[in-house]
Amino acid sequence: MFPTDPTCPNSVAVYWDFENLHAALCEARQEGSYSKQDHRFKVQDPLVNIQTVIAAAAAYGPIAINKAYANWQYFGRYRDALMHNAMELIQLFPPGGSAKNGADIRLCLDALEDIIRFDHIRTILIVSGDSDYMPVAQRIKSHGLRVIGLGGRHTTNVHWASSCHDFLFYEDLDQP
Repeated sequence: MFPTDPTCPNSVAVYWDFENLHAALCEARQEGSYSKQDHRFKVQDPLVNIQTVIAAAAAYGPIAINKAYANWQYFGRYRDALMHNAMELIQLFPPGGSAKNGADIRLCLDALEDIIRFDHIRTILIVSGDSDYMPVAQRIKSHGLRVIGLGGRHTTNVHWASSCHDFLFYEDLDQP
């Protein structure tokens, strides 16, 4: 089966704002300490169960695209889990210590480019609780595609969650 074959199952594209989910879990665990600069810019201990998120995404169809955006110099301890799940890692070097939104912008551009290029993609799953993804959700919906969000329960923006067809809270996913 080829992607242009009408009998090919509808595929899922997963886009991870990796630091966003990791930060949500870190803050829930350590009561807000992640946002402090001394904590954010150091090597991070693994908190995200990658396989749990992949299983949730796969429930919507076969995963055709799996891209994660972060400054990977701080997330090296996730290496084995990321490689095991064939994740394409997009390295982002922030231009300054307080730079933000680099992942948001690049993720949105890639998602829109991919839905134009690949007509077998029917569901987009964005792993983040950030309201900055609301405009891209609207644009994806205008192309007739399904938008799923996934984020931390206590840090997800309610407007972002309601702009998705479905929203999954990480804490509600079946953990192995």
